[in-house]
Amino acid sequence: MQRSQWISVLTGVIAVILGLGYLILVQILDWRGGEMLPAPIDVSLLF
Repeated sequence: MQRSQWISVLTGVIAVILGLGYLILVQILDWRGGEMLPAPIDVSLLF
């Protein structure tokens, strides 16, 4: 294999690893608490 092919394969492997890591992170965060509540609004800043 040429150098450019090795770089493209390595880039693809890194992309797959990052994608799987992101999916695992999202699953862990979703598993911790399924309720997505909005941040509280500080009323004192409005006046």
